[in-house]
Amino acid sequence: MAKKQVIEQFKIMAPGGKATPAPPLGPVLGAKGVNPGQFIQQFNAQTSALNGKIVGCIVTVFNDRSFSFEVKSSPASVLIKEAAGIEKGSGEPNSNKVGKITKDQVKKIAEEKLVDMNAVSVESAMRVIEGTARSMGVEVEG
Repeated sequence: MAKKQVIEQFKIMAPGGKATPAPPLGPVLGAKGVNPGQFIQQFNAQTSALNGKIVGCIVTVFNDRSFSFEVKSSPASVLIKEAAGIEKGSGEPNSNKVGKITKDQVKKIAEEKLVDMNAVSVESAMRVIEGTARSMGVEVEG
C-alpha cells in the first residue's frame, strides 16, 4: 500500500458546531480537493460543544483525497469581543475606546489561548492579549 503524501495544508475559520458547506467554506474546501460535506460533518461533530463560536482549523490534504484537521482555539480578538460584550473593535483605538475588560478576564483568555501561542508563561500570554485588546480599542482595568 502506498504511503500517504501531504499535498496541501491550509487554515480556515468556521463557527464551531454550525458550519455549513455554503460559501465561503464549501468552495474553498472543494478547490483544495476536500469533500465539503464530509469535512463539515466531521468538523461539526468535533466542535459541537463550541456552539457557533468562531474557531481556527488547520486542514491537511493527502494525495488520496483524504484529509485530517486540527481545531485550534478561537482568535484572541473574538474572545476579547465576547468578554467585553462588544460587536466589533474601534476604528480609532488610540482615541475611541469601545469597551473594558478586567485583568481576570485577560488571564482567562490567556490560559485558553496558551497552547496555541508562542508564549512560555501565562503572564507573557496576558501581555500579548492586553496588546491585542489595546489595538482593538478595549481598555484593560486593574
